[in-house]
Amino acid sequence: MKIRYMLLHAYGMGGTIRTVVNQAGAMAEAGHDVEIVSVVRRRTKPQFAIDPRVRLSALVDQRDGVAADSLARKVWRRARGKIVPYGEFAAEYFTERVEAAVMDYVSALTDGILVTTRPALNLISARRASRKVIRVAQEHMNLAAYHPAVREHIARHYGRFDAISVLTETSRAEYRALLGTGAPIVRIPNAVHMEHRKHSDHNNPIVIAAGRLVPQKGFDLLIPAFAAVADAYPEWTVRIFGTGPSQQRLQERIDEHGMGGRIRLMGRTDRIHEELAKASIYALSSRIEGLPMAMIEAMGHALPIVAFDCPTGPADVLTPGRDGLLVPPRDVEKLGEGLARLMGDRELRARMGTAAAETAHDYTPQVVMPLWEELFTALGSGRPIPASLTGMPPAP
Repeated sequence: MKIRYMLLHAYGMGGTIRTVVNQAGAMAEAGHDVEIVSVVRRRTKPQFAIDPRVRLSALVDQRDGVAADSLARKVWRRARGKIVPYGEFAAEYFTERVEAAVMDYVSALTDGILVTTRPALNLISARRASRKVIRVAQEHMNLAAYHPAVREHIARHYGRFDAISVLTETSRAEYRALLGTGAPIVRIPNAVHMEHRKHSDHNNPIVIAAGRLVPQKGFDLLIPAFAAVADAYPEWTVRIFGTGPSQQRLQERIDEHGMGGRIRLMGRTDRIHEELAKASIYALSSRIEGLPMAMIEAMGHALPIVAFDCPTGPADVLTPGRDGLLVPPRDVEKLGEGLARLMGDRELRARMGTAAAETAHDYTPQVVMPLWEELFTALGSGRPIPASLTGMPPAP
């Protein structure tokens, strides 16, 4: 079976890129003819290792910079393409030139499966890809995260897909409510490799968090939450791994709370799994999530979780009281109380950590990749998608 995955920038970093690269490799290992198509190329080499059986191509080479598109970027509202709506997170990438390259590519396809991986690409595929191609839209964020203009276009055009894949049951319900009886909506989570994961012994007084230093991740809320309970647990520290534009503001916030010696911005690391194994609690303070991959990876190291019950993701993964604690979204006081509860009880940390590792197994490639095989096989043969994927009863 021929499968093409289209990414905005396959040479970059990010959870969606890593997930799709892993998916493509698993499909190639299963014997399929797999290609990753990068809309733009701004680096010489991909940041993630790509299976040598997977072909990699790019539509618009921007390694010499984006000067050719600079004028169009400055007057994006006027010079942009015709399909990608204002408000799409990556809208500024889609100058007239870039959007035209994507439209030309998808309209020329005559076989196989085309998997697009963000609203901009999904909308172009829905409106321009040939019906000779099986079209699958992947959604890596929950519907509420998108600008109203993007949701309006989704409602108008996503019904043309052969299938739409989402990450959580909550997202499936949201898309089903929006689209009605249009395209089948399947829930397939992202896969996380768990091999050779060392489990925490829950002894080190370390709370760990990881992610881009951006407002979405809510580290500005984690800082005061920990500061409020820090005096009662003087041996405990917080380590936040990641880089991003909010670094200076977060450091200022740490200093404002007098936590300079207790909360550290650790930057980027290539040894995150070693850091997770050394910690005893994982904190997720996000304002919004899709499927929190970093949290699931932490669970694979037997870390108990304290998380905001943000839309969507944590509640779709955690069983509160079993493998972690959920607290109301953006409630700094409750987040601090959740941290304190685990910091003060090693037995509870160990019990929840053991359960967290069991939960993480449901997201391993051995569990997830057969779901993609099942979906692609059904679509390729023209058979109905199994009810186990759509969550709907089979047709009579």
